[in-house]
Amino acid sequence: MQKLNPKSDGRTIDFVAENIDKMKQMFPEIITEDGINFDTLRELLGDYVDDHEERYEFKWHGKSRARWIAQTPSMGTLRPSTKESVNWDDTQNLFIEGDNLEALKLLQKSYHKKVKMIYIDPPYNTGRDFIYPDNFNDNIHNYLKITGQMDNEGRKISPNSEMSGRYHTNWLNMMYPRLRLAKNLLRDDGVIFISIGENELNNLTMVCNQIFGEENLLGIACRVAKKSNNKGDFWAPNFDYILTYAKLRELTPSFFGGINEKAYDQVDTEGPRKGEKYQLVRFYMSTIQNRNPEQRFWIDCPDGSKVIPPGSTFPPEKPNLGDGIWRWTRSKFEAEKDKIVVKKVRSSNLINENKEPAKWNVYTKTYLNDVIENATAKPNSLVENYINQMGSHELDKLGIPFSYPKPSALIKFLLSICKTEKNDIILDFFAGSCTTAHAVLDLNKEENGNRKFIMVQLPEPCDENSEAYKAGYETIADIGKERIRRVANKIKEENPEYQGDLGFKVFKLDSTNIKPWEIDADNLQSSLEDYVSNIKDGRSEEDVLYEILIKYGLDLTLPIEERVIQGRKVFVIGYGALVICLDDDITLETVEGIAELKDELQPEVMRIVFKDNGFKDDVVKTNAVQILGQSGIEDVKSL
Repeated sequence: MQKLNPKSDGRTIDFVAENIDKMKQMFPEIITEDGINFDTLRELLGDYVDDHEERYEFKWHGKSRARWIAQTPSMGTLRPSTKESVNWDDTQNLFIEGDNLEALKLLQKSYHKKVKMIYIDPPYNTGRDFIYPDNFNDNIHNYLKITGQMDNEGRKISPNSEMSGRYHTNWLNMMYPRLRLAKNLLRDDGVIFISIGENELNNLTMVCNQIFGEENLLGIACRVAKKSNNKGDFWAPNFDYILTYAKLRELTPSFFGGINEKAYDQVDTEGPRKGEKYQLVRFYMSTIQNRNPEQRFWIDCPDGSKVIPPGSTFPPEKPNLGDGIWRWTRSKFEAEKDKIVVKKVRSSNLINENKEPAKWNVYTKTYLNDVIENATAKPNSLVENYINQMGSHELDKLGIPFSYPKPSALIKFLLSICKTEKNDIILDFFAGSCTTAHAVLDLNKEENGNRKFIMVQLPEPCDENSEAYKAGYETIADIGKERIRRVANKIKEENPEYQGDLGFKVFKLDSTNIKPWEIDADNLQSSLEDYVSNIKDGRSEEDVLYEILIKYGLDLTLPIEERVIQGRKVFVIGYGALVICLDDDITLETVEGIAELKDELQPEVMRIVFKDNGFKDDVVKTNAVQILGQSGIEDVKSL
C-alpha cells in the first residue's frame, strides 16, 4: 500500500500547479519568479515576434525601486559608544553596528572617494542565509525591526528559501542599492572584492557589470574553500569565487603577487647587486619552440666544452621545429652575461659538442627586486592556500565560536595583491566576525603600516542554541567587536614595542537626534513645550556632535578637543575646521572667545554650529552672527 505524503495537508490536487510544472518542463524559459511570461509563451508557439523594442539588459522585479532606494537620503545617525570602543581618542578605525544600507548612506559625504579597497562576504543565498527584508518605507524603523529579526507584522524573518517564489529577486534587491552606494566610496584607483557562491555568481556578475561597468571587471578568482566535501547531489562543491572590479580600470595598478619568496634563496656576494636575493631559472625550457637561429647557439663551459639544447641541427643551420632553443637570443645573452650562471650538475637536459648528455647546465639569475618592481608576477586566479578550515582554527585560537569564517590570510593576500599602501582605508560592510579587521591589523604590524578599517555589521541575534550564544555573544556584531579586541591584545602581547593603531571606535545606527516637527493639534501646549529643545530626550552632546560631523561630511576619526570658553563647553574638531557649542545661555563673551579661535588655529575655513535655542536671548543670537562675520567666519549654523 502506498504511504500518504507526510507533507500533504489534505487538500485536493492543485491542477493549476501541475499544469505549470508540465509547461515548465516543455518551455523552461517562460517561467520567471513573477509567474509565467505569456508573451514568451506566444513566441514559442509561433506568434509573430515584434522585436523593435528589445534590448540587451538584466532586469528583475523591484530593480527600479532598488535603484531609487540607493538615492533616498538616510534619516538616521550614528551614535558613539565609547564604552565598547578601544583607545577612543586616538584610533582611526571604525566599527559601525547597524543595517549596512543605512550605514553606507551615512558614510557617503565623509568617505566619498576615500576607500582604497572593499572586501565583502555577503550571504551566498543558499536557502539558509539571512536576507535583509526589502521594506524601505522607513529605513530606521525597518532596521530596528531587523535587529529583532521580526517583520512589520511581528513575524519571524525566515531564510530566503527557494520556495519563497522570489529566491533570486529578494537577494538582488538586497544587494543592488548597497553596491551602488559602495561604488561612491571607492577611490578612482580603488578595488572591490566580493566572495560569492555559485548560486548567485552569474546574477552578481551581471549586477556588478551594470554598476561598475563591464570594462572594469578585473576577473573572477576561484578559491578552494574545502579540500574534501561529500555534499552535493552531483558535484561535491569545493569552491567559491572572488568577483573583482575596479572603480576605473585605467587608473588601477596591476595586481602583483603569488611570489614564493623562499624560492629566491641565492644572494649576490659581489658586484653592483651585492646583497640582493635571486633564484636560478633554467636557460633552456622544452616548452619554448620556434625556428629562430638566434636562439640556438653554443655556450662555453668552464672546462672548455660547449653545450646546446637537444636537437638534430646545429649552428649555423636553421633549427628544425622541435629542436631546443634558449630563452634569449644571442644578442641578449651577450648583453646580459652578468646574469648567466653555468653550473656543473649530476644530470643535465643539454648536450655537448659530441652530442652526448652534458655535465653542465645554464641558468639565469632572476632577482626578487626586479620581479617586485616590474610587477611581473601575477596572482593565480585559482586561489588554493586559504581554505575555510584555516579561518575556523584561527577563531578557535582566539576562543571565539563562529561558523564558516574566512581566514584572515585570504584578506591579507587581497590587501597585498591590489597594492594597498600604509595609510589606505579598507571597508567591509558585511563584516561578520571581522576577518577583514583582523587582516588589516596583522598586515599593519608586519609592515609597520597605518591602514584604517571601517567594519559594518548588523546586530543579527545569535541563535539561542549556538555555541556563540552560550558563550555570551548575543549578536554577530558582538562577536566581531570581541574578535578585534582579542587580536589587538594578542599583537600587543607578542610585540610589546609595537606602537601601531590597535583601537577602534564603535558607532551604533539610530534615528536622528533632532526631533521632527510634528505638532499635536489636540494638545498644542504640551507639543510646544516638547519643542523648547529640538534635541531628543536621552541624547548626549556627543551624539549630536557626531551627527553634525556626518552632515558636514567630516571624517569620524578627526581629532576633537574640548575647551571651556567663558564657562561654556566648546568642541574644536579637526584643528578648527569645525567648532560646535551645544551649551545653553551662550553670551557675547563666549561668542567673542570662539571668534578668537580663528586667529589662534588659522584653519583654511572655520564653520561654527550652535543650538538654535542655546543663546541667552535673541539679541545675543543676532549679534553673534555679526561678531563672527567680522572675524571672517561666515559659515555659522544653528540646529
